[in-house]
This record gives sequence, structure tokens and C-alpha cells, in this order.
Amino acid sequence: MPQVSPPSPPAPPSPPSVPPPAEGPGAIVIQEGPPPPGFYTAEAGFPPPWVTLPPPVIVISLLAIVAGATVLLLPLVRALSRRIEGRPPVDPAEGRKLQELEARVTELEQREGHLRELEERLDFAERLLAQREAAPSRLQGGA
Repeated sequence: MPQVSPPSPPAPPSPPSVPPPAEGPGAIVIQEGPPPPGFYTAEAGFPPPWVTLPPPVIVISLLAIVAGATVLLLPLVRALSRRIEGRPPVDPAEGRKLQELEARVTELEQREGHLRELEERLDFAERLLAQREAAPSRLQGGA
């Protein structure tokens, strides 16, 4: 029996031949430009994170960056606004002293009201004593 060989695989297609570049005044030369956007090659490096990360991760990252910047910059902005307004910086010790002084002023105002009331009572008592000395018979229930 004759030996049958299996069919051979088809030959790979040969690359198209590239004609030599044209030369002369009317020659058109086509050069390869950069890859289109969204096309990443090994030479171009890794794609940026906003291409590979899911949208919720990007949103959370941006919110964290904004919150961190706010926390870091808010004291600086407050100090700058105080300086522009011309107010001196507020020292915590001075703030406590101011609160203590305000409490003392309130207490003194209350004492002042109490002192006025005592003065009125004293005046009333003096008037009673003066009337008693002027008319002793009226106070003793005289006839």
C-alpha cells in the first residue's frame, strides 16, 4: 500500500513588499505619527490611573484629596484673613483671660444691683428712725 502523507499546513502569507521611498520634487513621503488617544504601547509605558480604575474609586480619591486640602489649608486661610483685617492673632491663653474678665464684669453688675437694693433698704430704715424720733408718741400708740 502506498504511503499517504498528511496534508501540509498552508504557508504563511508573505509580507507585502514595501516599495523604496520616492525621491524627487513631487514625491510624497508618509511618516507614522503618534498612536491615537487611548492606544497604549509598551514604549509609551503604563496607562494613566484614570483609564484603568473604576469610576467610584476615582470619585472617592478626588473627594479625599479635596478634604485633605481643606483640612490643611483652612488654618492658613483663617490666619491670612485675620492678618488682612488687622486683628491680632488670637492666643488661647488670651481667649481664656477674656472669658474670665467677662464673667467678672457680669458678677460685678449683679453685685451692683444688690448694692442698690441694700441702699434703698438703708434709706427706708433711716426714714423710719427719723420719723420715730420726730414723733415718739405716735409710734408708742399714744393718745
